[in-house]
Amino acid sequence: MGAFHTGFGYVVTAAVGLTGLWALGLRNRPMPRAFKPAMMTTLGALVVQVLAGVYLYNTGQRPGSQHMFYGFIILFTLTFAYVYRDQLDKRPGLRWGLLLLFTMGLGIRGIMTFGRSF
Repeated sequence: MGAFHTGFGYVVTAAVGLTGLWALGLRNRPMPRAFKPAMMTTLGALVVQVLAGVYLYNTGQRPGSQHMFYGFIILFTLTFAYVYRDQLDKRPGLRWGLLLLFTMGLGIRGIMTFGRSF
């Protein structure tokens, strides 16, 4: 499971970044039909990644407090996006794009801080 969490972390971070760039590229145009399923797939993959980290923690593996901090911030960001999804859909390209790129940055920081504590 640790190898899955590590490898899938790179894949998910890249997918979130690409989806965010796609959204920003379409910010002044209507969103294509394929965008919403792609976005929901990447967000679902983020949730799977966070749940894999929680599972690993519960089995006794300790990744460091900074790594866990960024995982919790990603989870909080996804909760924020769910609560404010109607407002995010008003200008979806700009708002979802920025949110996804922010989440990608958190994922990069999570990868970089593996094993470190505060």
